Amino acid sequence: MHICRATKLKCQSSVRKEPYFRAKWYDTLALFCLIIFPSILFAFNDADIASFQKQISPKPIGERIAFWSEQFVGTPYDPDPLGTYVTRRVIVADDRVDCMYHVFRSLELAMSQTPEEAIRIALDKRFMDRGILESGIVLNYDDRFQYGEDMLNSGKWGKEITSEIGPVTSIRGSRGRAKVKMVSKKNIIKYFKKSFQLPLTDGDFVFFIKSPEKRVANEIVGHIGIIKWEENDMYLIHAAGRKNNGGEVSKVLFLDYVSTMPFAGVRISRFP
Repeated sequence: MHICRATKLKCQSSVRKEPYFRAKWYDTLALFCLIIFPSILFAFNDADIASFQKQISPKPIGERIAFWSEQFVGTPYDPDPLGTYVTRRVIVADDRVDCMYHVFRSLELAMSQTPEEAIRIALDKRFMDRGILESGIVLNYDDRFQYGEDMLNSGKWGKEITSEIGPVTSIRGSRGRAKVKMVSKKNIIKYFKKSFQLPLTDGDFVFFIKSPEKRVANEIVGHIGIIKWEENDMYLIHAAGRKNNGGEVSKVLFLDYVSTMPFAGVRISRFP
């Protein structure tokens, strides 16, 4: 049977393009599933994570931070007092997370284009100076950020925007800090009721401040979470749990959480 040259070329072109379009369709479907069912992230390998990193790379950094933070929703809370990642002396330990590891990993994945690059970023962002990694083992986790206030004050975790959120008040500090400025729980609720919207954006880091009488190890920050907007609703994504009482990464309305939280107020940073 005679086939014209133009038709033959067209068919050959279709054959060549089919795998590309199939791959793009699978990538799109996988990204859709990841958004709808975020906890399936932990069934993916590095190649899958890299694919999603590439797909969301055009988005603003805040949206990428919020995106990755949401993928941990449903992940069990880490019961290890030091942190599983510290005990194992590794960078990646996504099977169990506490609030600090959750924000570490969300930023690292958001800033990077590949899983390998995320590890290199972790060696900067998790440490007061810089992490040392040899054969997959972290050699100097003693130099890591162990206090949330040290993360915030280091400048590595974005610009502090606390004073832009609402009226600030001072609370007694610790570990060489006489006073710490924060937006109080009362002022957050009052401001929200007045304006119906807080000036927070996707990917903002929320550092929850403990009252002096509730501190156990001179810590000022007692918890950390990440902001994510959905239409007109503002959510907090955070590793909600206790080292001796379980829990998981949760996504809750921010003002609902603030209304019942045991913290005195918040400090906020925005990356970069």
